[in-house]
Amino acid sequence: MGREHWKRIWIGSAGNMVEWYDWFVYASFATYFAGAFFPDGNPTAQLMNTAGIFAVGFFMRPVGGWLLGRVGDRRGRKAALTLTVTLMSASAVLIAIAPTYGVAGYGGVLVLLVARLLQGLSVGGEYAASATYLTEATDPKRRGFASSFQYVSMTAGQIVGLGLQIVLQRTLSDDALHSYGWRIPFVVGALGAAVVFYLRRNMLETEVYEADETGGEERGTLRALWRHKREAFLVIALTMGGTVAYYTYTTYLTKYLSNSAGLSKETATLVSFTALIVFACLQPLAGRLSDRIGRRPLLITFAVGSTFLTVPIMTMLKNAGSFWPALGLSLLALVVVTGYTSINACVKAELFPTGVRALGVALPYAIANALFGGTAEYVALWFRDAGAESGFYWYVAGCAAVSLVVYLTMRETRDLDLTRMTASETSTLTTAS
Repeated sequence: MGREHWKRIWIGSAGNMVEWYDWFVYASFATYFAGAFFPDGNPTAQLMNTAGIFAVGFFMRPVGGWLLGRVGDRRGRKAALTLTVTLMSASAVLIAIAPTYGVAGYGGVLVLLVARLLQGLSVGGEYAASATYLTEATDPKRRGFASSFQYVSMTAGQIVGLGLQIVLQRTLSDDALHSYGWRIPFVVGALGAAVVFYLRRNMLETEVYEADETGGEERGTLRALWRHKREAFLVIALTMGGTVAYYTYTTYLTKYLSNSAGLSKETATLVSFTALIVFACLQPLAGRLSDRIGRRPLLITFAVGSTFLTVPIMTMLKNAGSFWPALGLSLLALVVVTGYTSINACVKAELFPTGVRALGVALPYAIANALFGGTAEYVALWFRDAGAESGFYWYVAGCAAVSLVVYLTMRETRDLDLTRMTASETSTLTTAS
């Protein structure tokens, strides 16, 4: 890839990193601010309330997917990417200044809720705009490699958030973190978003989008998407297992190690931080592999591994007891998940023609995340509070099994020409050859 291609990937990824830094910081710092917005009581109940607001953000994602997907298809990928980072910056500022329960009662919860709704709106469009941009902005023979940087940037955002958490844990007392220290990462997120906004204002549009002259007034509309309803349902089904597994081993992992495995918050954070660094490095390698052997082999490997290994991995994690066993098991889980994360962005983008690609990725993916990804942590805490935590392990494995059926029956997408896709071509992608 030439210098210009790398520049596009860098700008798209940098914005994605800030978006997901803000998104994940909410989850990783929830143990510190959960008690600030709700009355004193059961710590698990406070976390469940906070996780509930986290899940609400996911239910705004389909709205963001529709709205910003439409913008991406009608106004361009650049316009959608600039708008998403603006919304994310606003939400970070709101969380940073939200009043606590002691100051404003449930008024602070309302501010927190509005911020999460804005984040959901933003990320609902960010994923699709970023996936579409990264897939279109590179050599067709390297689409898997290029699009893998979406999860590199997403994971990098979480790594930065966890790294900042480690620094704050070592420089501030536990009382200070619960009192005001949890606000610091949201201030950092708002500043980062401002920088990325400037970068995205000067980014270049993709040649694939600029060369496309099809669709007319129906670009990015629900009517146009309905002509590709089979592909839309395919996106929902193939996302189901991957998104549950991803959020289980990333956003929920730190809480699980702390609350269920009995590790200290500091040790649990360090395990997640270290595992995610390795996970980020794996993404381009797996993406490049998919350019050579195809997307389906990696997706199938993920689904088989997640279906049969989730229960033993989660069970052993609960009894890990110390840093190294917990790290080893976490890495094993994330290696399995890499089969999905490294290529799912380009697979979804490869299913749709240019005039409806952003919306086609955004809306069904956001629906799948609202139903499965956003609720994963809440479902896990519900099982734990009910005294049947192992039920969650089987839930994750079951979702992966459903996606496995989809991966086995869908066709390969690696060699599709994004500039010449027609409705008849895309309609054949739901059946394996």
